[in-house]
Amino acid sequence: MLAIRLEKELEQELDLFAKAKGSNRSAVVREAIVRYLEDNEDLELARQALAETGDRKSLKELRKDLGLDS
Repeated sequence: MLAIRLEKELEQELDLFAKAKGSNRSAVVREAIVRYLEDNEDLELARQALAETGDRKSLKELRKDLGLDS
């Protein structure tokens, strides 16, 4: 169980968002936390991959290498 304090305005926005999604406050906050953690994990993996390869390419070079541009 987790208890957090929110400013009244943020709490109202959260309630409106949850209502619009046909959900509830807890489900919306839970989903937001999961997405935040996943995004940070992805970012860390990308940083590790970059550090391991040390190689950078422009988008144009990458598209050419992947055969996406003629």
